[in-house]
Amino acid sequence: METVAKVGVKKEKGMLYFVDKQGDISAATMARGGKAKKGAKKVAKVGVKKEKGYLYFVDKKGNVARAKMARGGRKRKK
Repeated sequence: METVAKVGVKKEKGMLYFVDKQGDISAATMARGGKAKKGAKKVAKVGVKKEKGYLYFVDKKGNVARAKMARGGRKRKK
């Protein structure tokens, strides 16, 4: 895991934070117990350029981080 951009977003309970298609941090309410969902809203404008083969996410400190995607998986025995 490596930090791509230091943002320091303060996370609220019950919200799901993610890096959207534009490379910005967005938040959406988590679906819990049949409550009505609201649309996602932008929290911070970052503009990260995404590279293929990496998974981008918001880490515990509220920064944008990335990790190499695991491709291929395990071989199954016959």
